[in-house]
Amino acid sequence: MSKVTISKVLQQELDLKEWQVNKIIELIDNGNTIPFIARYRKDVTGSVNDDTLRKFESRLKYLRNLEDKKIKAINKINSVGKLNKELEKNILNAKTLVELEDLYRPFKSKKQTRASIARERNLEPLAKIIMEQNAKKSISKIAKRFINPKKGINNSDDAINGAKDIIAEIISDNAVFRKKIRKNTFYKGKIETKVKNREISKEYELYYQYSEDLKRIPPHRILAINRAEKEKVIKAKIAVNTDGAVKYLSRHILINKSRNPAKIKYNPYTTPIIMDAINDSYKRLIAPSIEREIRNFLTKKAEEKSIEVFAGNLNQLLMESPIPNKTIMGWDPAFKTGCKLAVIDKTGMVLETSLIYPTPPQNRIAESKIIVRDLIKKYDIDIIAIGNGTASRESERIVSDIIKDSDVKYVIVNEAGASVYSASTLGSEEFPDYNEGERSAVSIARRLQDPLAELVKIDPKSIGVGQYQHDMNQKKLNESLNGVVEKVVNEVGVDLNTASASLLNYVSGITKATAKNIIEYREINGGFRNRKELLNVKKLGSKTYKQCAGFVKIPDSDYPFDNTMIHPESYEICEKFLKSMGYKVDDIGNMDLDNIHLNEIAHNFDIGIETLKDIISELKKPGRDPREDADKPKLRKNVLEIKDLKEDMILEGTVRNIVDFGAFVDIGVHQDGLVHISRLSDRYVSHPLDVLSVGEIVDVKVLNVDVERRRIDLTMIL
Repeated sequence: MSKVTISKVLQQELDLKEWQVNKIIELIDNGNTIPFIARYRKDVTGSVNDDTLRKFESRLKYLRNLEDKKIKAINKINSVGKLNKELEKNILNAKTLVELEDLYRPFKSKKQTRASIARERNLEPLAKIIMEQNAKKSISKIAKRFINPKKGINNSDDAINGAKDIIAEIISDNAVFRKKIRKNTFYKGKIETKVKNREISKEYELYYQYSEDLKRIPPHRILAINRAEKEKVIKAKIAVNTDGAVKYLSRHILINKSRNPAKIKYNPYTTPIIMDAINDSYKRLIAPSIEREIRNFLTKKAEEKSIEVFAGNLNQLLMESPIPNKTIMGWDPAFKTGCKLAVIDKTGMVLETSLIYPTPPQNRIAESKIIVRDLIKKYDIDIIAIGNGTASRESERIVSDIIKDSDVKYVIVNEAGASVYSASTLGSEEFPDYNEGERSAVSIARRLQDPLAELVKIDPKSIGVGQYQHDMNQKKLNESLNGVVEKVVNEVGVDLNTASASLLNYVSGITKATAKNIIEYREINGGFRNRKELLNVKKLGSKTYKQCAGFVKIPDSDYPFDNTMIHPESYEICEKFLKSMGYKVDDIGNMDLDNIHLNEIAHNFDIGIETLKDIISELKKPGRDPREDADKPKLRKNVLEIKDLKEDMILEGTVRNIVDFGAFVDIGVHQDGLVHISRLSDRYVSHPLDVLSVGEIVDVKVLNVDVERRRIDLTMIL
């Protein structure tokens, strides 16, 4: 695949123009990061967004890898003297790795097979005679001359069986046959499951005896079947009409010289042998291989869809609105080991930690209430953030009682990953004097105060907004989720003087080593006064500076542009533009820029129109946090139990997780209710992510409550 062909594929797949594709490839090859290209090269790319650029980069790698493999395959086949023009053309035209593998399969080095053993026994000439289908006498008579007891060929039957093994492998290695059978199996086959051990888990009861068309099965069911099979609860297989595949192979293998294409020529000496080989080839070689390929294909597609949903949820979670300038108590609930408390000030600094035992088995409720009330009074606490883990329900009741006569509110916080962080090296380095429980309480409080700043410290897979994440391709999952974190961090921007190393590490162009060097410089020099000082950081050169400078903010900089997302490369133009409008740099945030002629200004100052739009947006609201537009977390005063729920009750809830088949909504009873995709709207919804986002506050109606199984069915169609 040439550079031109790669360009055409990317144009078609991503609906881009040729010039856009060429410019993006050039920018990527020159070492520019995706966030930098998306934000600061809009005029060069035609405003291609971050998500499309990431898909572009991934496909570019795939297509280039495919190109490399094609060249290697051609060279390998040529080296053994079996390359011809038609084969070379087919290889060069292959659009996927699967197509390429089919073409290369006959020349690929294999482990010892029945066919390879037969070839070692010099039975290939006999196989060729049979395949020519011109025999005028019994193959048993012809096979006698291939008898060789020293090589294990003791009689004619041994020779014929060996020849059939060779024929079966030749049929199996045929790229055209495999492509046709694969397609036929996928579009006409079903996946069927049967229970293997119902004692292991009832979670997969739906799949004890289940059947669904391969072409229609949704991604989440594929992943559920895979997990159930992995846990040995069920056995899954692909079922398809075997006769159809055998007839197809017969029509194309048995020579037909008649005018009727449906009629197969019959040679009494060779046809029965070839039919045996066809049946054996399909059942022993082709079908099992095709089944593996299709299940791998379905799994890959299901993983891609699930990763896409996971990434969408993560993006929305990280973009949840922070609750700044509040003093917060983090409450990490537990039973036996007690509830860990941590109070943080309005900047996230830890003021005090404590340990109470209000839950069973100690039940020291009165003592715990006194301690909590004293902390509330001492630090003028605004909000109590309660983790949603073990003993959360019991803790919520106690907190509700403690704050009933005060202005303090509480909120349930998803604590997924808090324990991972508290036990990590990063947690130990950040809070060396605190134990794991105290660190966890701090994390719970901080993720309410600034979700993004805290959640970047945790492995994205542990944040709890996905499904079947442990069953997926971990490399692809990590790449996707890390890409989401990188996107959000650079969309929001970071405070260069307060950002943690974890946060800085996701800034465009900054590595872990560079992030540590920035922290070190900050500690030695008392912080950064302007962006230019970044060039003084060890191992942070001009290339890195170009990639990162626009995404780091300095609120107290001696130069106001440093608290915006305006890139330093545009400072000079900005100054000239402001001067032409009668403003100074210090006037940003307090100027009228609504009724200006963008095209005229862009032309006069030789700047792209999209770049100019972004600059004006920043000049109007310097330091703006895009998360401000998101719903605020729902603060509560009272506790609701699942037993309190009644059908048709309308409640306000928070979307906690989104999956292919619906959304899970927290309505305050410590058991998320499910809004099935069919009940998200009175109009058709292709996917829940099209109408909902994690963290969104929604109104729902209770349809059904199963207290014993703790299942709540909700609807958003009120």
